Amino acid sequence: MNIKAVLFDLDGTLLDRDSSLLAFAGNQYERYPELQIIGKERFIQRLIELDNHGYVWKDKVYQQILQEFPVPDMDWSLLLDDYIHNFQAHCIGFPNLLDMLTELKNHDIKLALVSNGYGQFQYDNFRSLQITHLFDEVLISEWEGLRKPDPAIFKLALNRLNIAAENALFVGDHPDNDIRASRDAGMKTVWKRTGHVESVVKADAVIHDLKELIDIVLLEKNMD
Repeated sequence: MNIKAVLFDLDGTLLDRDSSLLAFAGNQYERYPELQIIGKERFIQRLIELDNHGYVWKDKVYQQILQEFPVPDMDWSLLLDDYIHNFQAHCIGFPNLLDMLTELKNHDIKLALVSNGYGQFQYDNFRSLQITHLFDEVLISEWEGLRKPDPAIFKLALNRLNIAAENALFVGDHPDNDIRASRDAGMKTVWKRTGHVESVVKADAVIHDLKELIDIVLLEKNMD
């Protein structure tokens, strides 16, 4: 199999979202004195718990926090707006992110992002990692009107890359939205293992560090 393109998920794959949220939460707490009637560690812990690794949008998260910890004269929508506009300043990529992507591009591998989420918010987070110049295509669910695990969003990405599914590899952290769905779309799959997913994931390969992807892709690229 000759791999010509690698498609990536964003959160939990390229973006270390857990570390990014931890950094943002501490910063938000310090910038809003109203929140400081809540203990800092408790605020951060509860925000992270309710966020559920990004699978709960922050409107619900902040509403729940202010129900549990009534803060005088604090509107949850203010905190949500702050999150939307300032989370990007705290985005942290996983180790070896830039080196891995650069090495793949040096071997003429096409790169694409396929991410669920709100368009501008996700793109701002992606852009903050300073890797946009390496990507050939960027697809975000809100902008495309398609959402993983719908196979249509994978097929759309492949069409834009002008690459057949059998010549593409998808890298993601979610067992269903990323791995099962892209495998069903005909691609090879690599699971970026995360600490909060303990289920058995049926992927062609498993990585813990992004640098491990280089050897996997180059081996597949050179196979007939």
